[in-house]
Amino acid sequence: MSRSPSPRFIVQQHDPAAARRRLLFVVVAWLATLAFAALAGWFLARSPVIGPDPAEHVRLQDENETLKQRVAVLERADQVDRVASSDLQQTLREREEEIAGLRTDLGFYARLVGGGARREGLAVHSVHVEPVRDSSAWNVVVTLTQNMKRSQSSEGRLQIAIEGVANGQLKTLAWTDLGAGNAAGLPFSFKYFQRVPGTVMLPEGFTPNRIKVVAEATGGGGRVEQGFGWSEAQAAEESSNVQQ
Repeated sequence: MSRSPSPRFIVQQHDPAAARRRLLFVVVAWLATLAFAALAGWFLARSPVIGPDPAEHVRLQDENETLKQRVAVLERADQVDRVASSDLQQTLREREEEIAGLRTDLGFYARLVGGGARREGLAVHSVHVEPVRDSSAWNVVVTLTQNMKRSQSSEGRLQIAIEGVANGQLKTLAWTDLGAGNAAGLPFSFKYFQRVPGTVMLPEGFTPNRIKVVAEATGGGGRVEQGFGWSEAQAAEESSNVQQ
């Protein structure tokens, strides 16, 4: 028994309402897409841009300037401390030198006036010479002593002469040749000891090698003459001008 052939065409009933519903759905979907895109753009436009806060930036700048000022103040304080420390160390060194000089003076004074000290009249204890910078002048300090007359002052004058070499020959410069400005000599007045300062001028080309001191007290107080090597006088320590 043979089968009937399959139909080539399917007949469906036309539904205009369904077609309109499909079209309406497409239109609504398209409009919804446009609305969503517009809403997304508006939201992005309204959102703040993420970045540094201007107020915070200003605050950080102010804090940075404050820190820089503090660092500058600390550096300046450190510099002042270093200078002050250096000045203090220099002052301490000077005070130590002064104390050492005073101790030397005290020991010298104790030996001079102590009960066991040997009685002696006017004497030249030491001579110190030191050049004056940028000149041919020399500062001279002569230390005189006496403990023979403890209750009386020894007064008088002293003169200096310097022996040396000039133009290959020995030469002695008297007190009047040294340009000291006081032809009578340097005055002194003391009970126990005194350092008598003065200044002399040496001529150009003159090389000193020995210095001689002549001191004479008035009223029969005695006369003393003593010489010192020039290098010895340069090495001698100079203390303050103490008068007793």
